[in-house]
Amino acid sequence: MSVAVLVNVRSRHGSEAMGARIRTILPQARVAVTRNLDEARTWVRDDVAKHKPDVLLSGGGDGTAVALLNELRDQGVKVPVFGLLALGTGNGWARATGDVGTRAALRGLSVLRDFGEPPVRSFGMVEAEGRMTPFAGIGWDAEVLADYKKFNEGDAALRGLGGATGGYLRSLFTRTIPRHVLQKAPPRVRVTNLGAPAMTVDADGRAVPVPGGGAGAVLYEGPIGVGGAATTEELGLGFRAFPFAHLVPDRMAVRIYAASPFGATLRMPWLWRGAHPLPDDHNFFVTRCRFEFDRPVPFEIGGDLAGERTSVELSLLKDAVPLIDWRKMARGGRA
Repeated sequence: MSVAVLVNVRSRHGSEAMGARIRTILPQARVAVTRNLDEARTWVRDDVAKHKPDVLLSGGGDGTAVALLNELRDQGVKVPVFGLLALGTGNGWARATGDVGTRAALRGLSVLRDFGEPPVRSFGMVEAEGRMTPFAGIGWDAEVLADYKKFNEGDAALRGLGGATGGYLRSLFTRTIPRHVLQKAPPRVRVTNLGAPAMTVDADGRAVPVPGGGAGAVLYEGPIGVGGAATTEELGLGFRAFPFAHLVPDRMAVRIYAASPFGATLRMPWLWRGAHPLPDDHNFFVTRCRFEFDRPVPFEIGGDLAGERTSVELSLLKDAVPLIDWRKMARGGRA
């Protein structure tokens, strides 16, 4: 079994030393330690595309994995068995298939070395503006990400307080929410179904059809604080922003949360753990939809900021990614 590994040194736990440790555990693997997207693109072109591995591992955060998958797609390379080594900050997607952090990544590699062909989980993906991703967010989601990145560029002593989760929450409560409190009115959005008949979730957490929810139906029209679409439950740091992402097969989960900044602050513990039902919360399951806004709103794709938009179309990709199930492998491949 041939294995290729990309390590992003700009991720939270990525480094030359990590690359060396991976080479020690998997001496036959082709390991690339990259510092930017251009280096990753060159490696995909000169190595992965020409000598396709049986297993391709992404060492970094969600953004690293998303960038690597899109490079494969752009260069016409079929995605091999794909594994997430959670060396980033949030690691929202990685939590779907295993534990996160340096120790978990190295432990998983050791199991893989002795396991052979790993068990995989077929994982659907969202398409946003020609990019494949496990999640795309609009509104507060993208703003908090921008505020968190600015926070990380500031005082090093503050960055160390409470770790990544502490920094995220400080960014949320000291920058994002205060900015929205000063707004006269929140943005408004119209969400239109463009694909298969839509479904929603009832108060008991069961998927049910949306009456008249076929193609062309307006699923929601009103204020929005944060929204988006995902095929994975977490956005990172334990934040279960899409708790029903896996409820309906062959659908992506679309969520609009419309509470005021004050209301969201009061309910933050419930929002964080994905509690249901909540006031001002709207969940749908679709194959394709359009968001239209009454003003430009921030937009992010897979954890990377994409600027502001007044309209966004999101769809479920036809082809899923064969993702290594690290938890199943740790149990000896048993379900």
